[in-house]
Amino acid sequence: MVSKTSLLFLFAIIGLGWCLQLSSDISPSYEQEQQQYSFLTKWGTTGISFGKFSQPLEIAIDLEGNVYVTDFTSVANKVQKFTNNGTFITSWGTLGFGNGRFSNPAGIDVDSSNSVYIADFGSPDTAIQKFTNNGTFITSWGSTGLADGQFINPGGLTVDSAGNIYVGDFGENNRVQKFDSNGNFITKWGTPGSGDGQFITPTALAADTSNHIYVVDLGNNRVQKFDSNGNFITKWGTPGSGDGQFTNPAGIAVDRSGNMYIADRDNNRVQKFDSNGNFITKWGSRGANDGQLIDPTALTVDSSGNIYVVDQGNSRIQVFGPS
Repeated sequence: MVSKTSLLFLFAIIGLGWCLQLSSDISPSYEQEQQQYSFLTKWGTTGISFGKFSQPLEIAIDLEGNVYVTDFTSVANKVQKFTNNGTFITSWGTLGFGNGRFSNPAGIDVDSSNSVYIADFGSPDTAIQKFTNNGTFITSWGSTGLADGQFINPGGLTVDSAGNIYVGDFGENNRVQKFDSNGNFITKWGTPGSGDGQFITPTALAADTSNHIYVVDLGNNRVQKFDSNGNFITKWGTPGSGDGQFTNPAGIAVDRSGNMYIADRDNNRVQKFDSNGNFITKWGSRGANDGQLIDPTALTVDSSGNIYVVDQGNSRIQVFGPS
């Protein structure tokens, strides 16, 4: 089992292919790649009051364009809700165990009814909690253990178009579990390891419009793609800092065209891929200026294709748009 200390360390560490293969020797320059996504806006500073963050970790967006951010180590305002330009709307959750309270909230996603699901890997018996989009508690499920419906460290979470919930459970389990919207167990897949369909710390998940499930396999520095029943489809990524390589990837989002965006945490950048894992572009470098990142941990994409990035090391959210 992974200790709480090591978990905190993990989360604290934690032209769109225009060439069309006219020549395998031609690739966009670094400047051209950077120009494809431009900085739009930002919000947040270090703190514990509304609109500030202690350790922002995960992010989601609802159908109305409102943005939700989980704060891993805050004592209050564990979940904050903003407009898409960063205006604070509301918050909920305080430190503790039980319904409506959180120890270490991690993964978050919103379904087609604007219900909000949050994974809390520090909780012994309310691992997954479901709320209205204003923070009213609906239900919870999940206790500590290895059995179906139990968790060691529930982290990443995503919702498919049918309303099913997928949760990455790392540590001794190293698996993905699937539930219906009321928390009833459906299926599971994954074991510890580096083979196809195996995981070493599955930290983030995303579902596309065809209900393919993408899992960020942090310990293997790769992404794996499955169907909604957990059948392996493909994988990509190796350790490193080159195009298509990762160093502790932490977050993933999918746009309406099936393109994927990965928060490549220790490379302080975002990488974009098509649905088969082919590299498209990248942006970001280490720093505190607009467009720079320190330890990006998560991202989400809106209906206009704008990318919202949790810039954890700078205690802020940055928004980028296609240019």
